[in-house]
Amino acid sequence: MSDETRLWIGGAWQPSESGATVEARSPATGEALGRVAQGTRTDADRAVRAANAAAPALAALSPAERARLCHRIADAIAARREELARIVTLEQGKPYFAEALIEADEAAECFRLWGEEARRLESAVHPSSDPRKRIVTIRQPRGVYAIITPWNWPLTMPAEQLAPALAAGNAVVWVPAPSTSLCAVRLAECLEAAGLPPGAVNLLTGPGPVVGDAIAAHPDTHGVAFTGSIATGRQVAQRAAGKPVLLELGGNGPFVVWDDADLDRAAQAAALGAFLCAGQSCSAAERILVHRAIHAPFLERLVAAARDIRLGDPFDPATTMGPMNNAAVADKMERHVADARARGAKVLHGGRRAAGFPTPLYWEATVLDGVTPEMAVFREETFGPVAPVTAFSDEAELIELANQGPYGLVGAVFTRDLGRAFRLAERLRCGVVNVNESTNYWELHVPYGGVRQSGVGRIGGKYSLWEMTDLKTIVLDVG
Repeated sequence: MSDETRLWIGGAWQPSESGATVEARSPATGEALGRVAQGTRTDADRAVRAANAAAPALAALSPAERARLCHRIADAIAARREELARIVTLEQGKPYFAEALIEADEAAECFRLWGEEARRLESAVHPSSDPRKRIVTIRQPRGVYAIITPWNWPLTMPAEQLAPALAAGNAVVWVPAPSTSLCAVRLAECLEAAGLPPGAVNLLTGPGPVVGDAIAAHPDTHGVAFTGSIATGRQVAQRAAGKPVLLELGGNGPFVVWDDADLDRAAQAAALGAFLCAGQSCSAAERILVHRAIHAPFLERLVAAARDIRLGDPFDPATTMGPMNNAAVADKMERHVADARARGAKVLHGGRRAAGFPTPLYWEATVLDGVTPEMAVFREETFGPVAPVTAFSDEAELIELANQGPYGLVGAVFTRDLGRAFRLAERLRCGVVNVNESTNYWELHVPYGGVRQSGVGRIGGKYSLWEMTDLKTIVLDVG
């Protein structure tokens, strides 16, 4: 990558129309990493036109041809695994060995999985009341997808949208999060190396309110996929009015620990849910609801798990948690912890920015006890390395606590009672409920998405392809 990136439009790397760039800096060290092109609405229009020009040829490829294309992309990602992981660590901040290499592998797996799903995109033949009629359905690409992706998983989350869009036969205009634009450029280079048809994917870096807004609202994009906060998702949906939208939005997941749970396993899973990616995950365990009968022994185990977190240089093999990605999320963490303290919560571990690091974005793994519903850390998505614990006495109190607020993405239940597990899984208002597993557990072929304000639609395996295609009914009179 050169010191100054360009936009990728119509298969060519080119400067933005304005010539403007911004400096990318590492959240871990503060060092300058390069300059990123700032796309404009004019650039967005050029990218949409390029995608529309490419869409018919992409749609005409057979499912087998699209599958082979996806496998070539996966191979290109795998060939640059270490390089991709390195830029994730530099620009996003996550530990190279503990998380970034895994993310590069996951991105490759996305393209392999959805390539194979394209071969299995089946539809139905329907019986007719008229003996002369035959009724069949087929799935067809929508045309051009506007895809807007976040910074917390800067390879995997774009791959989760790009792979099914291409496998379904859609062309794409892609706007990544500004703070991980260099990661996006690297991933786009893999698409280019795989021989992606010119204009099949177009990369626009720049401010979301400019280029993201432009592609969501553009009359010649035919579907919109967005992953990010509820507030921004609402704006994207308004701008995309009339188009199919696939929205994976924020979460504030309830993590339930019953009095018969395996406490060692539950504490380790809660720590993983709270501290993976420095807590910057929409599926994080953000409200840990613990039965009063095991409240004290569970807290002992959770604090011990927090103490095992190794905050440090993201390239050190011993490091298990790096810095937060940007000042806005670090400041929000600070506000939420301060608010909880002021309202009576106890800090059992952490609770402050870590000293002795090159930037102020390092936060200690934090455990809070005595968290109550009026606290911001309970009501809102913190998106930081915090494990807030709230005690409950019975199932009625638990359900009332768990289902508060507008969120409904992922929850978890730890119990040995199978009947209770199913009952709670049904009653929690979440799109996904994991039993005796972390909130962050997901497999790529499984449907994933939120209810209430945590999203619209489902990603995962065939479900992504259903979201990104139109179902057409064909009626034939055979005489």
